[in-house]
Amino acid sequence: MKFKKYLMFLLIAALAVVIAACGSDSKEGENKDNSEEKSSENASSEGDSEKVEGSVVIDGSGTVYPLMARLAEEYMGEKPDVSVEVSRAGTSAGFEKFLVEDGTDFNDASRLIKDEEKAKAEELGIEVKELKVALDGLTIVTNPENDWAKELTQDQVKGIFLGEYTNWSDINPEWPKEKIQTYGPNENHGTYEFFYENILEEQDLVSDINLQQDYSTLVTLVAEDKNAIGFFGFGYYDNNKDKVQAVSIDFGDGPIEPSLDTIAEDGDYAGYTRPVFTYLNVNHAKEKPQVLDYALYIMNNVNEFAGETGFAPIPEEEAQSLVSDLEALK
Repeated sequence: MKFKKYLMFLLIAALAVVIAACGSDSKEGENKDNSEEKSSENASSEGDSEKVEGSVVIDGSGTVYPLMARLAEEYMGEKPDVSVEVSRAGTSAGFEKFLVEDGTDFNDASRLIKDEEKAKAEELGIEVKELKVALDGLTIVTNPENDWAKELTQDQVKGIFLGEYTNWSDINPEWPKEKIQTYGPNENHGTYEFFYENILEEQDLVSDINLQQDYSTLVTLVAEDKNAIGFFGFGYYDNNKDKVQAVSIDFGDGPIEPSLDTIAEDGDYAGYTRPVFTYLNVNHAKEKPQVLDYALYIMNNVNEFAGETGFAPIPEEEAQSLVSDLEALK
């Protein structure tokens, strides 16, 4: 009897050892699986937020400069290992720096790329991607002491800058018999070309117009000359309302003041509204991850910063369509 009990004890003990061993193997396998799964998840997470570093070089439009400089500032705050350099030689001068071997990564432009610039890109084997970033309203500005020409028709603006009027009184006999002094950006700027081509219909500007490279200089000149009238992008007016005033333009249905509410391609200020762009060197975007990363950042965030830099936003569906195009470059 005692022997049988002893055998039973040995059997139970052996069975317990087997069960314990199986449980241990199962737990080890489960832990191993969990560990591998977590490792895989971490690797995937690291891949989604791939670190970028290096430099991004941008030049071009002085009009687009405040928007791109603001985006660059914000981007570098998030990606400190990338240096984004933004300059403002002007649209045309910028294309000259963009369309060369080892040129800039982006060219900001306040006009569309020209056929001859497209041909140059093709000749050099540079693939160019146009990114529409915002809407700008060409703004006619005068000195704050000018209390007579607060409203002008399109034809009157055109006549002033073509030299058809010499004195203010030539437009309205009740206005001062003082010589009109005209100002604007020089030929390096897309704003000059937009004004020449779209507003003046490719007729020569008045011979004594004072053209400047620097927009801040233009603001100062208009602010110091009671008989001044000039033109530039809405953003430069919006940031200098204490120095210059905007002229309301009558497009045929009454005077319209430029504002973020009226600037639109199909809005009240459509006659003086234009899209602005940045052009991407696709070759660089494919070779340098930081360039493509910044291009994606622009299109995902540009509408957030457009208003604060004096631009009306583009439709969000347009921005996201360009994001999709850029994602396809990966």
